[in-house]
Amino acid sequence: MRNQTAAATGKLQVKQPGSQRHNKFIQSFWSQKFLYLMVLPGFLIVLVFAYFPMYGVLIAFKDYNVAKGIWGSEWVGFKYFHEFINNPMAMRTVKNTLILGIYSLVFGFPAPIVLALLLNEIRVLAFKKFVQTVSYFPHFISTVIIVGMLKEFTSLDGMFNTIAGWFGKEPVNFITEPQYFRTLFVGSGIWQGIGWGTILYLAALSNADPTLYDVASIDGANRWQKMKHISLPAIMPTTIILFILSVGGILGTDFMKVMLMYNPGTYETADVIGTYVYRIGLEGGRFEYSAAVGLMLSVVSFLFVLATNRLSRKFSETSLW
Repeated sequence: MRNQTAAATGKLQVKQPGSQRHNKFIQSFWSQKFLYLMVLPGFLIVLVFAYFPMYGVLIAFKDYNVAKGIWGSEWVGFKYFHEFINNPMAMRTVKNTLILGIYSLVFGFPAPIVLALLLNEIRVLAFKKFVQTVSYFPHFISTVIIVGMLKEFTSLDGMFNTIAGWFGKEPVNFITEPQYFRTLFVGSGIWQGIGWGTILYLAALSNADPTLYDVASIDGANRWQKMKHISLPAIMPTTIILFILSVGGILGTDFMKVMLMYNPGTYETADVIGTYVYRIGLEGGRFEYSAAVGLMLSVVSFLFVLATNRLSRKFSETSLW
């Protein structure tokens, strides 16, 4: 009888920690119910618009027929993936997308870092705020207006050609020349996003211990040495995280901006995966083909993030997971 009682007591003791954890979770959830209630709308939006539509990715593997629906359409496997890979025009769009993405990463990613470091060195507060305000402003201008301004500046009688004319250069309609498209696309993107991109880096710099700068000054360090040994290490974790995410977006070229900027004369360098999918998928009605290309794009971008994150974890102490 005693053994049975001890065994029963032992069982209760084993189950007790789990029961306590369950009760603590319920209590914690109930005590923060209003916070969970605030999160609920955002969670539902992500669930409905990000996760539920994943069901439609099945059409990438089917000869999709609207009348038959997704399940009723014939299964064709990787047919459209092979078609995309073997299409010379499609491969040109992949090349253009990669070039634009790499250019944006190489020239666009360091720009906010440099500006943040320079702003951090400014001691005149009024001038610092003025520069921040002026650099932030383009972020709030819509892409349509940005492209409209770009076309005005680069037209035959625009600002660029007017300045070039002072040096005896012939006017060039830059926006219609394929060799200038990438420069205009990346340059305007840097101008639009450089100020907004400095916010995170300035926030990271504000966490740097001020006494480190004071000690460095006492030791005779100049501004460059302080920047190199104090400011840069302070923003390095933020820089690594943003770099990993940026690598994942190499293939995610701004579709709307390209659509507004390109024309038949610049297809050679301006036609990217997004515009190709739009023409073939939406205008041509080949939804299954566009779904296959989109799925391939997502998988490759995810692999980029995985590889970059793994390298970051190997060579530094910062990573996404």
